[in-house]
Amino acid sequence: MEAAKSLFSYKPFWAKRLGTAPFLPMSRAEMDALGWDACDIIVVTGDAYVDHASFGMAVIGRVLEAQGFRVGIISQPDWTSADPFRALGRPTLFFGVTAGNMDSMVNRYTSDRKIRKDDAYTPGAEGGRRPDRAVTVYSQRCREAFRDVPIVLGGIEASLRRVAHYDYWSDKVRRSVLLDSKADILLFGNAERALIELAHRLAKGEAISTIRDLRGTAYMVPRVPEGWAVLDASDVDADSGAMPRGPAGVPAVIRLPSYEVVRDDPVQYTHASRVGHLESNPGHARPLVQAHGDREVWLNPPPLPLGTGEMDRVFELPYARAPHPSYGGARIPAWEMIRFSVNVMRGCFGGCSFCSITEHEGKVIQSRSEGSILREIEQIRDKTEGFTGVVSDLGGPTANMWRLNCSDPKIQAVCRRWSCVYPDICKNLETDQTPLVDLYRKARAIQGVKKITIASGLRYDLAVKTPAYVKELVTHHVGGYLKIAPEHTEEGPLALMMKPGMGAYDRFRALFETFSKQAGKQQFLIPYFIAAHPGTTDEDMMNLALWLKRNHFRADQVQTFLPSPMSLATAMYHGERNPLKPVRRDGPVVATAKGLRQRRLHKAFLRYHDPENWPMLREALRQMGRTDLIGMSKKHLIPGHQPTGTGLAGGEGARAGRKNGAQTFLTQQTRQGQGPYDPTRGAPSCPRDAAPGAKPGRGRPRRSTGR
Repeated sequence: MEAAKSLFSYKPFWAKRLGTAPFLPMSRAEMDALGWDACDIIVVTGDAYVDHASFGMAVIGRVLEAQGFRVGIISQPDWTSADPFRALGRPTLFFGVTAGNMDSMVNRYTSDRKIRKDDAYTPGAEGGRRPDRAVTVYSQRCREAFRDVPIVLGGIEASLRRVAHYDYWSDKVRRSVLLDSKADILLFGNAERALIELAHRLAKGEAISTIRDLRGTAYMVPRVPEGWAVLDASDVDADSGAMPRGPAGVPAVIRLPSYEVVRDDPVQYTHASRVGHLESNPGHARPLVQAHGDREVWLNPPPLPLGTGEMDRVFELPYARAPHPSYGGARIPAWEMIRFSVNVMRGCFGGCSFCSITEHEGKVIQSRSEGSILREIEQIRDKTEGFTGVVSDLGGPTANMWRLNCSDPKIQAVCRRWSCVYPDICKNLETDQTPLVDLYRKARAIQGVKKITIASGLRYDLAVKTPAYVKELVTHHVGGYLKIAPEHTEEGPLALMMKPGMGAYDRFRALFETFSKQAGKQQFLIPYFIAAHPGTTDEDMMNLALWLKRNHFRADQVQTFLPSPMSLATAMYHGERNPLKPVRRDGPVVATAKGLRQRRLHKAFLRYHDPENWPMLREALRQMGRTDLIGMSKKHLIPGHQPTGTGLAGGEGARAGRKNGAQTFLTQQTRQGQGPYDPTRGAPSCPRDAAPGAKPGRGRPRRSTGR
């Protein structure tokens, strides 16, 4: 992997002399107070502006400010007019457009496509403050406001929609967001490197249409440039399992099946997903190209990971660590959830097929130094209002991957494994979590810190490799309940999820119970499971329900599969083939719960104890020939009788009540005349409705990156 230029080695832009803003300005009055006549870059975001390193607009804004650029924020503008996009005037360089920390569709709609009543990233948790497909809408309004200003897309929504992608909410394959937004360039993944270089080159007078060599960028081209060898991976029937190779010494680009092909052929869509994921390692990935009509979407290789020194600088920029004063103290739930937590790393090598973290942040773990983390805890103690001595999390995408990576950089640079921990933990992976134990101890020793909880998701199959870590976690950092995510009990779904079997869960549970007893604490594991994941049959869900009953678990919050753009599981869902292996038209079909009735049934199995679900479950068990599970003894799943006044609402997914027939699905687009969603034609499978991205009660805001 080539060496990257350091983020902070560029000569600062002239406006560096103006100093640091207490908050990045959101109004002309704030610009005047700072002595600015214009912003160089204006960031348009679907989230409330919180000046903290957990919020994308703050990271991007402060990183650019550190380079000397004047950065303004337009937060949650009224998208029905271009006027709010003129509020800060014309930017001298570009508009940066992001939907926010979540995909706007995941943020706005539940797994059953119902409109959410609240929004964790909005003051007062008010829903409806961002449009559907916000990146596209915001970009169009920016173009209306200032037609000649370049538009740069970034963030999770743009990142996961950079090529043709299956869109769960419209139940079709949509083209790259570049075309609908009419943006000039898209930055995907962790975009600091590309963004900083792009800003400096634009400031020097380069036209954005000529900047084509930045990693982690996507843009439109009329045709493949001269001098490139085009390696055709567009035919599913030619998929041998090996990636095509080009002539030595000639730069090569991989051709994906075109938008028109994947739009009309779900099997080709699955094949395209497979090819794209195989070209995701920044150490060896080649550019990708996908035709959209008579033009091409060109994707450069992914960005190079940040080093520890760069991570420290990014997280230690002069954030105000508070929401913008214009909100007047209004409660912003996402801020409340993370205000006393510390993000220690980026990335995840777990590779869970339903999760989008790998597509966005990559598999290479990017860790902060111990010193930087401890300094942030001291900052929380000294500067964050309301701190009582409890640090709510030291984590990130995963709790226990800090400083873990491949032991051999040369192997890492050429690796094509889907996951470093599935089907088994790679022998080249560093698994010693002793440094994390040391970090926890030093953090607890900071004066003023009374307790530290670990709220990020724990990779328990990795944790058992260092029993001392499990002991430290259980003894000092569990508040009575620890939530972990086996996701399922059956081998079929687990294999397609790329999750470990229940043996790993049992080993972790044994350690958890042993160390809890030694600490004199009564503590409990709370396992989370997914309903309706591709590859899950009714029998699989029945067996999961039986496991839950045997182990005395009653799920209150039902989690269901979300086909988020670009994930491997979404390709399974849409194409009904397995992209983890060479895709074949005549290959095994992946069972997928798409119909509304089956989706509700899978959710009902997770909540077998709810009398409202018993009529549906009885009917299903009879059809499955499992009437032996209906009765009153411990061996039965559900009783044969129905308590008076229950079972009338229709079961799982119907309790919200629809007095006037079938549910209709209304997005902001369908309300404008595209017609309602008809669930009777077989709705796509449900995404998670408990918490897309992060589990309720885990102490981190909901994100669209999955688990």
